Amino acid sequence: MKARVLFGVIGFVFVLLALYVFPPVVLEAALAALCVLATYEVLGSTKLVHNRLELLLCSLVSLLLAAGHSSLAPFSLDWTLRGLAFLLLVGSFLILLRFHDSMNASQVSWAFFGALLVPYLLLSLLRIFQMETHSGPFIVLLPLLAAWGADTCALFSGMLFGKHKLAPVVSPKKTVEGAVGGVIGGAVLVMLAALLMNVLLDLDMPVRAAAVLGGLGAVLGEIGDLSFSVIKRQTGIKDYGHIFPGHGGVLDRFDSVLFVAPMAEMLFRLIW
Repeated sequence: MKARVLFGVIGFVFVLLALYVFPPVVLEAALAALCVLATYEVLGSTKLVHNRLELLLCSLVSLLLAAGHSSLAPFSLDWTLRGLAFLLLVGSFLILLRFHDSMNASQVSWAFFGALLVPYLLLSLLRIFQMETHSGPFIVLLPLLAAWGADTCALFSGMLFGKHKLAPVVSPKKTVEGAVGGVIGGAVLVMLAALLMNVLLDLDMPVRAAAVLGGLGAVLGEIGDLSFSVIKRQTGIKDYGHIFPGHGGVLDRFDSVLFVAPMAEMLFRLIW
């Protein structure tokens, strides 16, 4: 528990420094590292892709996708996505043809999930951060609050009122009452944060939009958490990794964010 709390504090300080003190390249590099780790975790830790050459290709594509989001990238994001999708397609089938006797064709499908979809969802945080005209470095905190704040509210609500199991096989400790508490808590927390930003930053974010982000974010965060828990259950692993002391791997910490951040990005682009 001490390691979990200590790392949480250190991580929170680093996030603040990366958002408001360090140059943007630091945040871009940190998210690129998280993307590569997340790709390896969902494909390698689970053994969904066990061919080493395919894992290397997926890690490279994930890294290049993150690099394509950088403000220094020479190509547009659209062209980067098209090029990387084609590279992964051709490369994966070449590897499959070479190792067809030991590599299942389903690994190609998982490669697209782990190398393109997972990092693209995570990089929603960077795309929000880059929305400079709408205080991107500040509003990027809202999806994190919707995911992690709601999760904390769900935890305490479940401890106090939990009686009915939400998903007894996938996640035995989660309860319906906890989930409801998470939705309510998430909506309240994001509304309060948005109201504070409206006052301090002249953000002009509609309160209803903040409530939607908080409440819907809590629901999507729960779905993300359970979805990646299913993958762990079906592949027989307890944690995706151990990179974060007391927290597990990148996906153990960011599984809910993967579902919340893209929704937040779409919401922000819709209202502004």
